[in-house]
Amino acid sequence: MKDTEILDLYFDRNETAIAETQSKYGTYCFSIAYHILHDQEDSDECVNDTWMRAWNSIPPSRPEHLNLFLGTITRNLSFDRWKKKKAAKRGSGEFELELDELAECIPAAGSSTEEAVEAKELQRMINEFLHTLPEKECNVFLRRYWYSEEYTEIAERYGMNLNSVKTSLFRTRGKLKAFLEKQGIIV
Repeated sequence: MKDTEILDLYFDRNETAIAETQSKYGTYCFSIAYHILHDQEDSDECVNDTWMRAWNSIPPSRPEHLNLFLGTITRNLSFDRWKKKKAAKRGSGEFELELDELAECIPAAGSSTEEAVEAKELQRMINEFLHTLPEKECNVFLRRYWYSEEYTEIAERYGMNLNSVKTSLFRTRGKLKAFLEKQGIIV
């Protein structure tokens, strides 16, 4: 079923929309959640919460790209769950390392309205930067920092060795930092 047809089901408040969304995007959303949480049950719950959040958000919103809309919801829910689990356990994990890596080139976000506007502008700039990268370099960067994949998974996916992945990510972070500094954002 096409995304426009699924969205029409949401707008008609037809519960089939959830089943169709699950059928088309269930694996995609689960993959996002699992790469952040590394837990089957928590990932399943985040995906189910994604369907509920989508049901409550559509209408009034009508996302232009349903996959990105659902992926963003899943990712945010997974981060929230990860933070709660981390607060409860105070353990360390791969995801914390990813955040530390990005902290070198992206300023910290706050909670004021002004900071929210700045965060939106930063998001726009990062998207602009990603469009300047060669496809493989962009994909490696997104696999690490959007999908939270481990270095070994990325290396296997793109036929690279582990050091090449790490070097590519290091250089891309450097390019991102330089790009943002050119735009007037100082880390």
